Amino acid sequence: MDVHAQKPGLVIFDCDGVLVDSEPLSLACLTAGLNRIGVAIEFETVRARFTGTSMVSIMEHIARDYGVTAPPGFVEAVKAETLALFDAELRAMRGVAEAVAALGLPSCVASSSDPVRLRHSLSLTGLLPLFGENVFSSAQVARGKPFPDLFLFAAARMGAAPETCLVIEDSVPGVTAARSAGMRVAGFTGGGHWGHDPAGADLVRAGAGRVFSDFADLAAVIAGA
Repeated sequence: MDVHAQKPGLVIFDCDGVLVDSEPLSLACLTAGLNRIGVAIEFETVRARFTGTSMVSIMEHIARDYGVTAPPGFVEAVKAETLALFDAELRAMRGVAEAVAALGLPSCVASSSDPVRLRHSLSLTGLLPLFGENVFSSAQVARGKPFPDLFLFAAARMGAAPETCLVIEDSVPGVTAARSAGMRVAGFTGGGHWGHDPAGADLVRAGAGRVFSDFADLAAVIAGA
């Protein structure tokens, strides 16, 4: 039987922009920080280029394409500012807790965020108990998204074959990483940063098989995956 016609053996959730509506907050902090060190870049450019990307990759991009090397402590300062904003404003995606609780399938989180921010975000929004220890960060692998390392690592730790996994992603680098790992992908466009393209055309072009914007539809998305 074709494994792609079967119910997924594991559902892997990205965190930022999927489980929590963090991207507008974190991208705003990143944009302000980059502007402070002389990088002439606007929020929309930051959103388009860096959503779903690790800070290591972002700073490599800034040094290569803008010729600006961040001063010592810059990344730590942006992370601290982001966490402070999260404390004040971060919210879980509408309906996500109920949808994950009703899955009836093994699930985990695989995120580009560093471990401290990742667990902080999930704790703040009350989602951490849904995943327990099954929370994985790009800090645990050699290469972050768009490379497949993190998703392959998460699948291995969860004891699932890549071809049985379904990834829920909101970014092109994340979709690319999942497809490179040999996994199916559903694109999520319900976050506050997706107002520009609710149909998720960029995600479809990157390889997402389905796109949805409301966690009330998660069960149907999984059934059709």
